[in-house]
Amino acid sequence: MKTNSDEEEPSREGLLLIDKPPGKTSFYLVQRLRHLTGIDKIGHAGTLDPFATGVMLLLVGKSFTRLSEKFMQSDKQYLATLQLGAVSTTYDCDGIITPYNPYVPSAEEIYRVLQGFQGEVLQTPPMYSAKKIKGKKLYELARRGIEIAREPQKVHLQTLLVEYHYPYLTLDVSCSKGTYIRSLAEDFGKALGTGAYLEQLVRLRCGEFYLEDCLSYDLLNSPEFDYTKHLLQPSMIC
Repeated sequence: MKTNSDEEEPSREGLLLIDKPPGKTSFYLVQRLRHLTGIDKIGHAGTLDPFATGVMLLLVGKSFTRLSEKFMQSDKQYLATLQLGAVSTTYDCDGIITPYNPYVPSAEEIYRVLQGFQGEVLQTPPMYSAKKIKGKKLYELARRGIEIAREPQKVHLQTLLVEYHYPYLTLDVSCSKGTYIRSLAEDFGKALGTGAYLEQLVRLRCGEFYLEDCLSYDLLNSPEFDYTKHLLQPSMIC
């Protein structure tokens, strides 16, 4: 892979890796970059919820936005922190939190339940998601108090225990396209019997792109920032 810094005349199109900060939507980052570059054709390769942080792959220019679906097919890796003993209407920290079961499971119980979240599993998309069913975004229905049936989908998971100090449980999750980490948290809490919701989420990797390769979001607010020097030109495009 090469960057524009290797070229005599930098291209204005390419991939820009940003470490998304908490509190910002994925669309906000796209809009910020549009304002910075003057380019309207900018998209991303996978939404992150506002509370989540980590790898955001921004696609700059028509040659790259048309490949959005190709990049979105990539597998991803997350560091997910679950809070046990409570449930959330949205399966994450942004929903209405309700205490569920104060039972404190042992590490052995955690490991046992974790075995059910390896390999190919069936996962039901959450109502609070951008997934469309019959042309309707699920989160729009959920906000109106409407819940509809969703077909479980096959996803592939590799889930590792990183740390457990009740009520917090941190997992390293590598997953296929279409996986909802919020649903994983909800399903894990059900299997454990304590209830659980997603408290924190960091995207560590998107395909071949890693968090350590990402630029700080603060650079987008610097008047000296020249985005063309940081655009990536992946070998799959060349």
